[in-house]
Amino acid sequence: MQDLLFYIFAGLAVVCALLVVANPFSRNPVTSAMFLVLTIGALAGLFVLLHAFFLAAVQILVYAGAVMVLFLFVVMLLNVREEERRPLRKLGLVAGVVTAGAIVAALLAGLDRAGAGAAPKPEIEGGARELGRLLFTQYLLPFEIISLLLLVGMVGVVFLSRKDPQSPAPEAAPVRPPANPQP
Repeated sequence: MQDLLFYIFAGLAVVCALLVVANPFSRNPVTSAMFLVLTIGALAGLFVLLHAFFLAAVQILVYAGAVMVLFLFVVMLLNVREEERRPLRKLGLVAGVVTAGAIVAALLAGLDRAGAGAAPKPEIEGGARELGRLLFTQYLLPFEIISLLLLVGMVGVVFLSRKDPQSPAPEAAPVRPPANPQP
C-alpha cells in the first residue's frame, strides 16, 4: 500500500510541477500558482510516507499557506493578465538547454559519487529541537541557498508581472478648481 501511495504522490507532484511551468490549458499565472499548491501538497504526502511529519506540516503551513498567499497577492496586486505567447529567443533557448544539461550532469555525478550502497541510518528522530539545531549548524548553507531561491522566485514574479513600458499610460482626468461658495 505504501508503494502505491508513493507512486501516486510522486506522479501527482511531477505532473503538477510540469503544469506550473508549461500549462497547455491556461496561461493565467493564478492557475500556475494553484498547480504549485497541488505540487506542494503532493510533496507533503511524500514526507508523511517518510515519517517526516514535521516537514510535512511545515510544507503545508509555510509553503502552501504563507508563500503561496504572498505569490497570489503579488500576482493579483499587479493585475497580471494571461501571458501572450512570445517568440523564443535563440540565446535564451541555448542558455536554458545548457543550464538544464549542467544540472543533469551535476545530478548524475553526485549519484555516481554516492554509490549504490545501503543508505546510512538517520542519526536523529524527527524532533523539532534536534532538527532546528542540525538545520542551523550542519545544514546552514543549503538552508540559506533555499531562502535565496525563494527570494529569486518572488523577484521573478514581480519582474514577469510588470507592465509593458511601451504601452501608453492612461490619461488623467482634468482637474477642476474648487468652487468658491458665495456668502
